[in-house]
Amino acid sequence: MRAAPLLIALSLACAVPVASAIAGGPPHANTQAGPAEDDLTPAERMAERFPQKVRVGDLVGLPLLDFDDRTLGYVREVARTPEGGIVLVVPVGGWFGHGGRPVAVPLETVAILGRQIALLDIPRAALPQRATWAPKDGAPIAGDEIIRIAITRR
Repeated sequence: MRAAPLLIALSLACAVPVASAIAGGPPHANTQAGPAEDDLTPAERMAERFPQKVRVGDLVGLPLLDFDDRTLGYVREVARTPEGGIVLVVPVGGWFGHGGRPVAVPLETVAILGRQIALLDIPRAALPQRATWAPKDGAPIAGDEIIRIAITRR
């Protein structure tokens, strides 16, 4: 039975590339350290992140994190813009993620990360420079409505 150790070693060597291909490539491929440098639109990037159904009410109150896991704010509401896009309204510039000025974060630029939302395609420094969100800019989505949000991992 000398073949057994060789067979085990060979199966382990082949399993690592297969597992990384199933998971989306090497661990560093999905880290999204900043804005993507490819030619994909935000909607195309979101489609590649395997959007999953989520109840809108479950997103309200979740923290929005940058790539360094610093809290930028907490989702105050989810709204639909007149153009049909979906945005997360998050106050920025306050103390420890609370208070501050509400800004709209497009759903295509974020992904859910457990019980948190990761900001993937907008640099942290650009968030406070976004326009202030006003209720006239869109209509809130009911808490029991189902939408799709991308998923990510770290």
